[in-house]
Amino acid sequence: MAGTVPKPKASAEPDADGGAYAAMMARARALLPQLRERSSQTEELRRLPPETERDLHDAGLFRIVQPKRVGGSEFDYVALVDFAEAIGVADASVAWNLANLSSHHWMLAMFDPRAQDAVWKEDANALIASSFVFPAGRANKVDGGYVLRGRWPFSSGVDSSAWNMLAGIVASDDEADGIEYRIFLLPKRDYKIIDTWNASGLRGTGSNDVEVDDVFVAEPMTLEVADLAGGPTPGSAVNPNALYALPVFSLFPYVLSGVALGNAQACLDDYIEIARHRASTYNRARLADLQSTKIKIAEASAKIDAARLIMRSTCIQAMSDARAGHIPDMAAKTKARRDGAFSVNLCTEAVSLLFAASGARGLYTSGALQRQFRDASAINSHIAFNFDAQGTNFGRVALGLPSENLTL
Repeated sequence: MAGTVPKPKASAEPDADGGAYAAMMARARALLPQLRERSSQTEELRRLPPETERDLHDAGLFRIVQPKRVGGSEFDYVALVDFAEAIGVADASVAWNLANLSSHHWMLAMFDPRAQDAVWKEDANALIASSFVFPAGRANKVDGGYVLRGRWPFSSGVDSSAWNMLAGIVASDDEADGIEYRIFLLPKRDYKIIDTWNASGLRGTGSNDVEVDDVFVAEPMTLEVADLAGGPTPGSAVNPNALYALPVFSLFPYVLSGVALGNAQACLDDYIEIARHRASTYNRARLADLQSTKIKIAEASAKIDAARLIMRSTCIQAMSDARAGHIPDMAAKTKARRDGAFSVNLCTEAVSLLFAASGARGLYTSGALQRQFRDASAINSHIAFNFDAQGTNFGRVALGLPSENLTL
């Protein structure tokens, strides 16, 4: 039962527009019963059911950070955490695709206006998938644009998407001046979807591979990663909101971190509800009377609350900095990546703690706990949440060494 444990009140609600944020959140929460009901179907399909996508579209949830000028809500960046958490309480796979696909409207707003028009003038509701695995793609500069080739993994929601943002490295005869990282926006007709997504966790995300074979991509349909480091972008002339001047890849973990938060909160709420009424199979002792049960609840809830505070405060501070025209330095950027990984790790620890405390009953596929445990592990496997990687890079910069992450 969601909401069993009181959640900390938000430190800064991003709602200065007459209650639009609260109204959108109410629509999101109204979907939770049917999303929970469909969770098994979502896993069986290995992608979101059509009716779930319709529900998200009808509620306007895919457009929470899309510019208002094309009908989006243009909420502050923290919305990606908040709405992913809200939907993640019902189903992490749905929350993952919601946050992921929503964030691509935010990123498209930073592209050349001609790219924005190519997508939004045809269909402002169009879904855009992605794969930001840069080494997977290679491009050569040609007259008027690039020729792109490669095969990319983990393109979540790709089957339902009309477009795809694919990352690649621009090849040249002489790379002495460094490697150029670039993002390429392609329509569905220009790539092949390969059905590879048979996974143990986040099964319903449809995160299949995509393949491109020497496709021409016009210059305006591409964006250099250096333009996403914070501050003005090629899209700033038509989208001046500070939301679209944020440093994209330093804040990348918070696109998806709310999914871990919602999944962990659901796990905690379900554990408490069961512990209130259940007796131990072994000795019939009421679980609610055991000191260990109370301690597990306290520890898991503390981890989840701390994670929420880290995620939201980072996003709120980033918006404040962008409004002031401040671009964070490398130390601040690697800190954001460190904290994104750390906060998701806290959520993973909370779920693991509760799964272990639930005993053999947690193994039954008829219950939600085994799915929450699998989803938590899958979320934590994303490179953005690998604390060894993010912590190492933070430590390098703290010691005066250059960042290993060239996208920052």
